[in-house]
Amino acid sequence: MSRSLYFVTGGKGGVGKSILSMLLIDFLTQYLKKKVLLIESDTSNPDVGKTLTNNDYVEVIFLSLDNADGWIELVDYCAASDRDIVINFAARSGEAIQKFADTLIGSLKELDMILTSLWLINRQRDSIELLKRYMDVVPGNLHVVRNTFFGSPEKFELFNNSKIKIEAEKRGATIDCPDLADRVADNMYSERLSIARAAEEMSLGNRAELKRWRSRGWKMFDDIGIGRMEEKAS
Repeated sequence: MSRSLYFVTGGKGGVGKSILSMLLIDFLTQYLKKKVLLIESDTSNPDVGKTLTNNDYVEVIFLSLDNADGWIELVDYCAASDRDIVINFAARSGEAIQKFADTLIGSLKELDMILTSLWLINRQRDSIELLKRYMDVVPGNLHVVRNTFFGSPEKFELFNNSKIKIEAEKRGATIDCPDLADRVADNMYSERLSIARAAEEMSLGNRAELKRWRSRGWKMFDDIGIGRMEEKAS
């Protein structure tokens, strides 16, 4: 059976990559009961990797993808693992993806892996421009994620009315990541809690908000078939 490889990126900082990576891993491990290898490439601010270290369902590897050597190591990690793999990309990763992603992309068939990108956007024009550059380089399934922290879906006018949206939806879907209350997100980050741990250890009010957000996030991924692409390919 094929395995899945997920790129979680957005080409810039502050768009919500870390929280989306955590939500994706939570969906794969807690809802679909898969085991996951996380490649934490944000080596200068590795919040996701540090939070999920020592998690029974998640193996964590810290790996800089700023140069060719890192991408060569990435291919070897993919070959050695039998898990689905999530890569949390650093904000600075755009140039490295442009230069070196072919090292991995050219190996996907031999690795028997299906690549799916989750590209986070905010409401600024540069999100769309960076997405276009990314699509020119990285093939495979692509889902554009509107982070509703920045406003309701209809407020993403630049993307909603763009040609790039039409092109992107030929490769996947446009989806809306639910907004999580700041106090809950801050608690998770400050205490380095995975979503599963937070659902057990936070105060009742915070747990109620987390449950609302988590269930919407799980539905978002389930509706587009995340975690089931490999079943269709096998």
